[in-house]
Amino acid sequence: MLPDFSQPTFDDRRLLPIYDKVKAGERLSYEDGLTLYRSPDLLAVGHMANLVRERLHGNVTYFNVNRHINPTDVCVASCKLCAFGKKAKDPTAYTMSLEDVWARAGHGVSEAVTEFHIVGGLHPELTVDWFCEMLRGLKQRYPQVHLKAFTMVEIAYFHKRFKIPIEEVLRRLKEAGMDSMPGGGAEIFTERVRRIICDHKIDGNEWLDIARLAHKMGLKSNCTMLYGHIENEEDRTDHLVRLRAVQSDTNGFVTYIPLAFHPDNTPLEHISKTTGFDDLKNIAVARLMLDNIPHIKAYWVMMTPKIAQIAQRFGADDIDGTVVEEKIYHDAGADTSQGLRRNELLSLIRAAGREPVERDTAYNRVQRTESTFAILV
Repeated sequence: MLPDFSQPTFDDRRLLPIYDKVKAGERLSYEDGLTLYRSPDLLAVGHMANLVRERLHGNVTYFNVNRHINPTDVCVASCKLCAFGKKAKDPTAYTMSLEDVWARAGHGVSEAVTEFHIVGGLHPELTVDWFCEMLRGLKQRYPQVHLKAFTMVEIAYFHKRFKIPIEEVLRRLKEAGMDSMPGGGAEIFTERVRRIICDHKIDGNEWLDIARLAHKMGLKSNCTMLYGHIENEEDRTDHLVRLRAVQSDTNGFVTYIPLAFHPDNTPLEHISKTTGFDDLKNIAVARLMLDNIPHIKAYWVMMTPKIAQIAQRFGADDIDGTVVEEKIYHDAGADTSQGLRRNELLSLIRAAGREPVERDTAYNRVQRTESTFAILV
């Protein structure tokens, strides 16, 4: 008799009650999250995550044509997790002029890019007005491009440095052209961990409060978690549950991106890098726990294109985009390419058995003309 392949084989029997919940579409508890993180049965966890992923998105994997812009690496903070930020007196530090930012944004394939992803260090001298002018200049030059800019940490810094209410900071940046916000700086919300890895940043509750306010002002954002350093399963699960709670309140998170810690060139470089098992587990658990966040991204820059490709069968429905020039993870020792071309992303997605769909930041499908397609391939 042939084996029954319609039901997965669960080596970890603790997962069976969770599987019943997943099939029924029920919300998983904090305790369920701990069980998922602690289970060695990656294939079973991945199978459940894939069920949810295909229930939500079918066979589609999304990508976009985007460019990262980091206007400065000068930063007043000294976070142990970071290899990007530098002090103003560091001879290797840089700060772009406004003209440099505008020129860098348009380098190469500006007419094909649908998103500029803009984050940087906490510069002691660049003002909110400077950043507003930067946004206005980008909008004037590239009106068709979505500006995803400034993490919750940057917003909090503008608030504290220039004594401007957070709501006013967000309003001014939005009026200048900020269309949405990235999800960086969340790291891990628990105070014990945050005190060690990023004690110069806002605390977890402040990050969540700024996200909540931004959402209620009409700004969508992404959200993230940095894993693979000193956190444990309880910290990871708590982080996901807290993100889920804010999403229930605001419905403002579009995509969740788990980010693996890269220890090279940081004060925590003694910590081992994450494994493929870790990366896939974090994708899968996120898809199972974050039932109200539409998209889970496998960020190929962080986890390598090969793992990001496999992740499309472990809960992820997005592989990010062309990126063009990524600096933050590469300063921390990432050895992936700084960018991928559109045809490379298409090949990765198709080889995983998924249907590639180019999207804009809001996940609207992008239709290409022959002229823009020729530029991108």
